[in-house]
Amino acid sequence: QVQLVESGGGLVQTGGSLRLSCAASGRTGNIDGMGWFRQAPGKEREFVAAISWSGGRTYYADPVKGRFTISRDNAKNMVYLQMNSLKPEDTAVYYCAAGDATYYYTEAYEYDHWGQGTQVTVSS
Repeated sequence: QVQLVESGGGLVQTGGSLRLSCAASGRTGNIDGMGWFRQAPGKEREFVAAISWSGGRTYYADPVKGRFTISRDNAKNMVYLQMNSLKPEDTAVYYCAAGDATYYYTEAYEYDHWGQGTQVTVSS
């Protein structure tokens, strides 16, 4: 099993920045891809960004392209989401996810392990 713990959420004003962190532990040697998803109140969970664990290929949802950056530190088993130019519509619970055999990085069903989530609130 892989355990994921997110941190770094909080309250920020429009235009501000936050950096989310996700610490992976357990059977991290099986991880193939990691991603961030978010869920706003009353909405379905949606893809935000993903990164392949070995090659570092990155994927982004259109609403966050150019504002968010995903990165990883394999030695520390960490993945990060740098969020800049935040907007009120970015308000959501952000979840870290890890997949053992990830192919469609944008699809939630590709991920086997999930964190508990961290709240991000952007005030207008």
